[in-house]
Amino acid sequence: MNVTTRYLTALLVTGTLLASQAHAQQAHSPHPTTIDLNAETQRAAPNDLAVATAYVEITDTSPAAVAREVNKVITAALDAANRYQQIKTQSANTHTWPVYGKNGRQIEAWRMRSELRLESRDVAALSGLLGKLQSTMAVSQIEMQPAPETRRKALDEATVDAIRAFEQRAALVAAALGKPYRIRHLSVGAPGAHPQPMPRMRAALMAAEADAAPLQAGESEIAVTVSGTIELLD
Repeated sequence: MNVTTRYLTALLVTGTLLASQAHAQQAHSPHPTTIDLNAETQRAAPNDLAVATAYVEITDTSPAAVAREVNKVITAALDAANRYQQIKTQSANTHTWPVYGKNGRQIEAWRMRSELRLESRDVAALSGLLGKLQSTMAVSQIEMQPAPETRRKALDEATVDAIRAFEQRAALVAAALGKPYRIRHLSVGAPGAHPQPMPRMRAALMAAEADAAPLQAGESEIAVTVSGTIELLD
């Protein structure tokens, strides 16, 4: 037997012994017991940001005429809104469509709708502006929600709470089974905020009945869910 043959034979024997040893260890080491758990917590975040949509909708005999009327109203509304430095104003959707007669074939008029999106952390200022716009515009929606930084703060706090709740549940389950444990996997998810929107019809009526639309901020619930897997140890 030459040197190369002896070397290959030694490698083969060594590999066989290692494979047998690994198989024996697996036979005496059953798969570890794992348990899937989840925990959810919520934090209340103040709705310190008001978002409103004001719109004008006009019908006239020609597209040019209806555009002039709508643009006149929007220009006046922007002038009024620009006096409020604490209110962010943004042009939103604008649509123009024909109005057909009874036969459904002939165009009798044109209708145009244009919207403004108003956003402010100063609820009183936004309420006052909506009251001033009510003479020429209507309000389709008012929503109270947490400002981005307010939401982030509540989300961070809810995340810490959810992780602690997961750890407590993991310790409880492991203790009930009389085993120590370790965390194998952890996932943190934030479904988001649940604001309190104001119904559209109610918001429009409030703006029509008062010089300033009354707004109540309230709170939103920021929810965080933590899910994961723990492994019981011997």
